Amino acid sequence: MFNSHLEQIKIMKNKSKYSLSIKTLFTIFIQLITSGVCFGQARTEKIEELMHYSYQTGQFNGAVMVAEHGKIIYSKGFGLANMDWDIPNQATTKFRLGSITKQFTALLILQLVEQGKIKLSEPIRTYLPDYPKSAGSKVTIHHLLSHSSGIRDYTTLSSFRNGGNQKAYTPAALIKLFSELPLDFTPGQKYSYSNSGYVLLGYIIEKVSGKTYSQCLQESILSPLKMINTGYEYSDSIIQNRANGYDVNRKKFSNAAYINMDATYAAGALYSTTEDLFLWDQALYSTQLLSSKSMDLLFTQHIPVDKNSSYGYGWFVGDVSNVTEGKLRVVQHSGSLPGFVTRVSRMPADKNLIILLNNTSSAPLREISDAIRSILYNKPYSLPKLSFAKLILEVMRNEGLSSGVEKIKEFKNSNLYTIYEIDINEAGYQLLQSGKVKEAIEVLKLNLEVFPRSGNAYDSLAEAYLKDGNKEKAILNYKKAVELDSKNKNAKKMLKKISKLM
Repeated sequence: MFNSHLEQIKIMKNKSKYSLSIKTLFTIFIQLITSGVCFGQARTEKIEELMHYSYQTGQFNGAVMVAEHGKIIYSKGFGLANMDWDIPNQATTKFRLGSITKQFTALLILQLVEQGKIKLSEPIRTYLPDYPKSAGSKVTIHHLLSHSSGIRDYTTLSSFRNGGNQKAYTPAALIKLFSELPLDFTPGQKYSYSNSGYVLLGYIIEKVSGKTYSQCLQESILSPLKMINTGYEYSDSIIQNRANGYDVNRKKFSNAAYINMDATYAAGALYSTTEDLFLWDQALYSTQLLSSKSMDLLFTQHIPVDKNSSYGYGWFVGDVSNVTEGKLRVVQHSGSLPGFVTRVSRMPADKNLIILLNNTSSAPLREISDAIRSILYNKPYSLPKLSFAKLILEVMRNEGLSSGVEKIKEFKNSNLYTIYEIDINEAGYQLLQSGKVKEAIEVLKLNLEVFPRSGNAYDSLAEAYLKDGNKEKAILNYKKAVELDSKNKNAKKMLKKISKLM
């Protein structure tokens, strides 16, 4: 492991100001060697060194908790919850959870199923009779819970992304954003993540129970578990010990963009602490909230996500084979909102738990979580790599196109950085939204190079070319998107639209 770190440090000697200084990295490297990370030191010490490295390299700013066999072995805060007042993050700091909210929504639904008020096989219109019949009579509660409904995710709509998330919505108004849109595919046919489904579930909870989603949450989960530092965040909430959310640009922090929490509702509006989420984790091993049979439904592999995982109800469920003799079942979920990324990962067979709550807009929580899991099972682990998308976005924004292109050539094959399709795609769209169209094109072209079989990558690049006025290249890329994904409705629609303009 250390040979690779030495190589990385040598590479960084002459690199840009966007990388951590050589002096700092070398200090961290020496600390790792002298502490004996590879020579049998305690798991908590390894976790501490991993988290210290992640914090020092700007990849983690938040609170972490790790439990082994149902007992907390590590709990600590890193960085600041409030940078105006120098208030540190700690185990009692409250973070916006984002999509981790969905596991609470799923459990509330199953409680109503146990009470005989909801049936998983019933369609939406059974509970929301005004919902458009075309989708409402086909999509069931099961489809909503398992992200197999085919209902368009409202958070991907340009009207929502471009300022719509700053508005106050009632649940009914939020549903109107997507209810009239055609289904993307036949319900139950495949997995496609949709926040819309969990917004509908929250509204169904309200209609069936006669109470607000927040009231149901408090009465049915939070109060019984004594989760006193968890709650539903309304847009006008004043919440003690709440972390502020931040963006990071050139290692300088700024306040994250505003989002009205009404716009996230039952798909993402909860806040909590690492301590409270530990209580939640422990309750999931009991029958305090649900019967064993119903609890199993949360973690059943209902529909495949990819070759390694499936979706349950509010949880991703998969097996990993690199930490034990056989396969290890892992159930987990992440969350993301402006200024926050979060992750909860459970290993039920051993009652192991990893909670990472971060109050900056980006952090490699999957890599950090995977490394901690390897530590728990005494396996080799890698330190998290830096975000290539974040580096390129900062250079394109602050130094312009030519510098950005040079940085892409210089760093794209470096083992210091990791490239994720979704991150590069998001960076491209951020550049598009800020008017840097040619910069966006260069960033999105990288996805084609690294992920040449991705229809979505071609679709995004086509959109950028169209904004740049290059209809010919837009057509070529939309056609390639359809070739790779025949169900890409957006690409087909845009091809028809462009042909009419030519």
